Amino acid sequence: MKMQKSICKIVEALRTDFTHFRSSVPVFGLLLIGLFSCCSQAAGRQLTISNSKISVTIDTTDATFSVTDKRTGLSWRQQATDKFEIIDCKRVDGGLEMTCRHPWYGLDSKTTLSIDGDRPELILSLSAEGTLKDPLGFPYPFVSESGDYLVVPMNEGISYPVDDETVEPKWLIAYGGHGICMAFWGVTNGDSGHMAIIETPDDAIIHINRIEGRLCVLPKWERQKGDFGYTRKLRYVFFDKGGHVAMCKRYRQYAEQTGKVMTLEQKRRENPNVDLLIGAVNIWCWDRDALPLVQEAKALGIERILWSRRQPPNVIDAMNKIDGVLTSRYDIYQDLMDPEIVREKLRGLHPDWTQNAWPDDIMLDEKGQPRTGWRVRGKDGQMYPCAVLCDRQAPEYAAERVPAELETHAYRCRFIDTTTASPWRECYHPDHPMTRSDSRHWKMELLRYVSQEAKLVTGCETGHDAAVPYVHYFEGMLSLGPYRVPDAGRNMGRIWDEVPERVAKFQVGHKYRLPLWELVYHDCVVAQWYWGDYNNKLPAIWDKRDLFNILYGTPPMFMFNRQLWSQNKERFARSYKNVCPVVRAVGYAEMTDHRFLTPDRDVQQTTFANGVTVTVNFGEKAYRLVDGVKVEAMGHHVSGM
Repeated sequence: MKMQKSICKIVEALRTDFTHFRSSVPVFGLLLIGLFSCCSQAAGRQLTISNSKISVTIDTTDATFSVTDKRTGLSWRQQATDKFEIIDCKRVDGGLEMTCRHPWYGLDSKTTLSIDGDRPELILSLSAEGTLKDPLGFPYPFVSESGDYLVVPMNEGISYPVDDETVEPKWLIAYGGHGICMAFWGVTNGDSGHMAIIETPDDAIIHINRIEGRLCVLPKWERQKGDFGYTRKLRYVFFDKGGHVAMCKRYRQYAEQTGKVMTLEQKRRENPNVDLLIGAVNIWCWDRDALPLVQEAKALGIERILWSRRQPPNVIDAMNKIDGVLTSRYDIYQDLMDPEIVREKLRGLHPDWTQNAWPDDIMLDEKGQPRTGWRVRGKDGQMYPCAVLCDRQAPEYAAERVPAELETHAYRCRFIDTTTASPWRECYHPDHPMTRSDSRHWKMELLRYVSQEAKLVTGCETGHDAAVPYVHYFEGMLSLGPYRVPDAGRNMGRIWDEVPERVAKFQVGHKYRLPLWELVYHDCVVAQWYWGDYNNKLPAIWDKRDLFNILYGTPPMFMFNRQLWSQNKERFARSYKNVCPVVRAVGYAEMTDHRFLTPDRDVQQTTFANGVTVTVNFGEKAYRLVDGVKVEAMGHHVSGM
C-alpha cells in the first residue's frame, strides 16, 4: 500500500513538472507508462471500502488488509503469517467477499468484510465447510508499533508493552476462565488504537506472538466436533481516543446487547442476601469451630464477612443471626473417580464428588475415553486423574444435592468450584453429546439453578463473562492465572516468605495490570483473589494487594488457621478497615474511568458512577493531586464517599 502511494505521488509530481522534461519527451513518456503500469497493478491487487471514519483495503495477493482512521490519519496493517491461495476476491452488496484455499487445513473459506454503518467498526465473517485439521489462524494480526501495548482481558486484565522482550508468547482460550475472561483484545498507544470483539468465542483462541520483534495478537478458530462448523465472527473497533477505557466501555455496550449485563442491584432485588456480599471480606478458615473466630473478628471491627468454609447446622444458624455474616460452603460438579481406583488406590473419597455419575454420566473424548479432571495422589504416591461429569448432566445432580442439604443446613451462599475455570468441553458420549457451545449452556444452567432456583448467593472459580447473569462473585478473577505462586491450587495454606519474580512483576505489577473486568462488570459481579493467591499469602506484598483492592473497589480474601489468626489478627483487621469501607461505598457502582496520573504508572486513579474517586500511589515518593491533597508513597486517597 505504501509503495502504491509513493509511485502515484511520483507520477503526479512528474505530471506537474512536465515542462521541465520537454526536451526528453520519449524518455518521459516511457517513464510515465511504466509508472502508470505499476500503479494499475497495485490498484488491481486492492479493493477498498470506506465510510466517513475509516477506510479498509484488502490486498488480494496475500489476504491481508489495512485500515486507516480518517479522524487521526493513523493506519494499521496486517502481516501474513501463513500461505493461503486466494481463489476470488470481489465486491458484494455491503462490502467485500474473499474466497481462500487453505492447503494445510484441507478446506476453502469465505470471508466477508463490511463496515457497520457510519461507525468506525469493521465486521468480519469467516465460513467454511468440511473437516478442520488444526485451529485456523485468520484473519492475520495487525502489526503493532513501538510504544503500543496490548490490552488482554486475562482474568482481571493485563497490558503487555509490545516491545517488552520478557513477555512470553501465549495461547489463551476464549472458552474458559484460564484464558481471556471477556471476548476481546486490543492494541493502543494509550489513546488511539483498535480492539477486536470475538462475537463467536465458544471455539476461539488468541495467540500472543511477535511480528517484526513486537507483540501482536492472532485469532484462531478451533474445530467443532471435527469440522469448521458455524460461521465465525469478529468485530474490529477503531478508536481515536480513550485507550483501554474506551475499549472496555465499547465491550460493555456489546455485553448489554447480548444480555450479559445484569447488575448486583438487580440481583439484590431478587435475593436480598446479595447485600451481605457487598463489602465483605472472604474468609477461608480450616478450623472447625468457626463461631468464636467470627465473634472475635467482629469485635476487632471486621463487620462484614463471607464465611466460605462449611459448618454444622447449629453453627450456621448462629452465624446467620450475626449482622453482616454471609454463610457459605464449597461445592463442585466436575470431578468423580473410577470406583475401582477409589477402592484400591486412594485413602478416601471427596465428599462432594458426584460418584453416582460413574460410568453413565461422565464425559467422553473423541476417542471414546473418559475426559480427565483433577489429579489425586494415591496411597502409592502416584497421581490418579478423576473423570469429569458431563456438563449436560450437572444441573440434575445439583437439583438432587442442594435442596436436600438446605433443609438441614441453612446456608445463604454456595461456591461452585471449577465451572467457569475449566474450559467448555466437547462430549462424545452417545447419550449426552455436547459441542463447546452446549457445554457453556449447561454450565450456565448449573449456575442459574443455584442462584435463581435455589436462591443462593453464588460464587464460582476464576470467572468468565458468560456467567455474569447467574453469579454474584468470582474467586480468582483478580488473580492472573499464569502468575500465581507454584502449586497455588493444591497447597493453598502455605504462606510464602519469598516473592517469586513473576508474582512481583506481573501478579502485583502495577506497570502491567489493568482493571478491565471492573471497567466492564464492576457493578455486576464481585471480583476476588484466588484461594491460593489471597491477600496474606505473601506477607511482603500484602500492603500492595490491599492497594489494588482499594483502587479496583474489590474485597480482600484471607486464609488462615487459628494459629495464624492469633499471630496476625491486628493486621487482618487493618487490611479490612483499609479496604472494605471503600468496597462497600462503590459496591453497586459502575467503574467509569481508570487513569495513569504519572507516565511510570506509579499513581493511578479510578472513578465510579456514584461520584467516588480513588487514587492509589504505588510509588516510592509522595504525589500531590491537583487539589493539593498529598498521597503518600504506598498510600491512597478517596473522595466522594
